[in-house]
Amino acid sequence: MTVTWESTAKGVLRLPSGRFVRGRGLRHPLPPGPQPEFALYLQGRQPPVVTWEHRWLRWPDFWLPADREATAEALREAWERAAGERVEVACGAGRGRTGTALACLAVIDGLPAHEAVGYVREHYDSHAVETPWQRRFVARFR
Repeated sequence: MTVTWESTAKGVLRLPSGRFVRGRGLRHPLPPGPQPEFALYLQGRQPPVVTWEHRWLRWPDFWLPADREATAEALREAWERAAGERVEVACGAGRGRTGTALACLAVIDGLPAHEAVGYVREHYDSHAVETPWQRRFVARFR
């Protein structure tokens, strides 16, 4: 098993189970420290080239993912991998789409869907999950 993110690192969310996932904005420089081993990039267009394993989900800014089934599958993979790998979830600013994905990871982790947005806002970014439809996406996520 590989070392995971440190709980004190900027942008790292500790899920209720103790798994760590780093959220970030791709418009910001890569934070110092270890690189991700796996990442989900939530962008309307192809993300920048990286040297680590990643998946790109077509997800336009302020909206919802283009393929909800593929998104659910990718989020489940990220959650499973976060048990022993450094997993990153990122969009442009690291708030709306990233916050929505992190809230869905909290639901996968066992948190009730109606608590997930509040959890992410408290433990990751107070502005996470920016739109009403993103909040509704989390509330309906299974």
